Amino acid sequence: MAHLVFVLASAGNNRVLAQSVREHAQEVGHTVDILSLNDYEFPLYSTKMEQQIDVLPGLSDLIGRLNAGDAWMVFAPEYNGSYPPVLNNSIAWLSRQGDDFRRLFRDRTVALATHSGGGGAHVIMAMRMQFSFLGCNVIGRALMTNSKKPANPETVNAIVSSMTMK
Repeated sequence: MAHLVFVLASAGNNRVLAQSVREHAQEVGHTVDILSLNDYEFPLYSTKMEQQIDVLPGLSDLIGRLNAGDAWMVFAPEYNGSYPPVLNNSIAWLSRQGDDFRRLFRDRTVALATHSGGGGAHVIMAMRMQFSFLGCNVIGRALMTNSKKPANPETVNAIVSSMTMK
C-alpha cells in the first residue's frame, strides 16, 4: 500500500476535509501523514533572506516528510482567486534547495482539494498550474467542497485510487 502525504495550507475547514479523506485512505490500507505548512513558520522568501540564512529551521524536516510520500494531496482554501501565501512561500523555499529546483517535485503524483467559501475552482486551477510547472503529475479530478457541498464519497475514492496507481 501507499504512503500519502496530505499538505495543509490552512488550519480550518481544509484540515477537517483532510482528516475525512485520511479516514478513507486508511480504510483501504494506505498510511497518511498530514502536515500543516503553518507549523513551519518560514520567513517570507526573498533572495536576500535566502543569503542571510544558512539553515532554515524546519526545512529539512519538511523535505523529508514530502520525500517519504508516494503521492501528495494538497488542501488549500481560495485566497483572492488563488492559493494561500503560506503555500506559495513554502514552494519558494522548497524550490531553492539544491541545483535542480524541480527535484522534489518531478514526477510526483499530486491531488488537489479545497474547502472554500465559493466553488474553489480558482484555487484548484492556480495549484494545478503551479504543480504542473514544477514537474508534478497532477491528477485530473479534484475535490472541491464548501459549506453547502460536502465531499462526494465517489470523488474521494476515485482520487485516492488515482494517487495510489503505479
